[in-house]
Amino acid sequence: MLTVSELNRLARRTLEQRFPLLQVAGEISNLTRAASGHVYFTLKDEQAQVRCTMWRSKAQLLAFRPENGMQVEARALVTLYEVRGDFQLSIEGLRQAGAGNLFEAFLRLKTRLEAEGLFDPTRKRALPRFPRRIGIITSPAAAAFQDVLVTLRRRAPNLQVVLYPAAVQGETAALQLRQALAAASDRASDDQIDLVLLVRGGGSIEDLNAFNDEALARVIRASRVPVISGVGHETDFTIADFAADARAPTPTGAAELASGGYFDAGQRLLQLEQGLQRTMQRRLDTLAQRLDRASLRLRHPRERIAAEVERCEQLRERLARARSRMVERNQARLEMLAVRIRALCPTIGPAREHLERLSRRLTEAAARLIADRQRRTDTLAVQLELLAPQAVLARGYSIARDRQGHIVRSIDDLAQGDALEIQLHDGRVNTRVEATHKGA
Repeated sequence: MLTVSELNRLARRTLEQRFPLLQVAGEISNLTRAASGHVYFTLKDEQAQVRCTMWRSKAQLLAFRPENGMQVEARALVTLYEVRGDFQLSIEGLRQAGAGNLFEAFLRLKTRLEAEGLFDPTRKRALPRFPRRIGIITSPAAAAFQDVLVTLRRRAPNLQVVLYPAAVQGETAALQLRQALAAASDRASDDQIDLVLLVRGGGSIEDLNAFNDEALARVIRASRVPVISGVGHETDFTIADFAADARAPTPTGAAELASGGYFDAGQRLLQLEQGLQRTMQRRLDTLAQRLDRASLRLRHPRERIAAEVERCEQLRERLARARSRMVERNQARLEMLAVRIRALCPTIGPAREHLERLSRRLTEAAARLIADRQRRTDTLAVQLELLAPQAVLARGYSIARDRQGHIVRSIDDLAQGDALEIQLHDGRVNTRVEATHKGA
């Protein structure tokens, strides 16, 4: 079992999945505009009606203002308002009746020309930054012409224009537009124009149909000078817009594009002028201050001479006083140095006597020391002679050496039959061991 909410939700999903985006024609009635920007109305014909809702995001894109009694063609999604169970259409787009065939023809032509490469961005010509003259193709009675002139006078007042009149609406409008653009292209050198504006104000798709002409698009691409298209309002697009070298959302926008170089240069010149004025004013203020300070210092030559004389006299007195002070300081310094020199001058008499006494004492001490050292040396010499090996041998001692010349110190080092050499004080004796005896 389903609840009412579940039933309505299921019905809404079924409707939205079953029906694709549809085109529905009818008459608007019971139209209401909510404060939120959403639009609610009924779409009806002679036999039936259906509720419609158009959300603000879609409604604000409309090129016209829907009113009761207006025949329209709606691009809509079938849905169900679950809260009340109301069957309704959610409107995605809206156009006035009769425009459908024209719009479809517009789309087909746009697709074909685009595939042909007529709208290729690489074929677009750069707009001159500072055009000599501008050609304008529009109706002299059109408000768009006045809008362009007002904008050009405001942004580039010295820029001249040449009008190539043509109807912008009606059966012959497309032909006149082609002829006017061809004339502008042919006479560009004679008229000295560097840029052409193709402009008209807003309107329905029927009103703008002359600018959806294929031949006009080809004349635009064949033009000898760049073309700016400024047709309708911001939301209006025509074949001329895509074929032109640049598209402006409005005729005023086309004039702004054409005069952009002059306007930017004017703004830059204005900035430079303002900067120059500020710089000049600061310079003048600085010079004025210097002039004021110089005027305060400006005096009669006689006054300046008297002041300089007085200044020289003051300097002379200061120099005399400074010289006197310097002489006095130097005299005092000399006297102080003389006192210090006298205080530091040595008395050498007592020192000389002391030095002589010390010299005598040193000589006597040296003689005593030498005599004492001589006696000690003699004693040591005697002792040394007594201890000399030769003296010991002379007293009856001898030295025994084995065959290798080593001194024999113990009978343990000898054996019977060993050869010995005995050293006496006056010679050597060779002998052989017959026997060894321990003890003294």
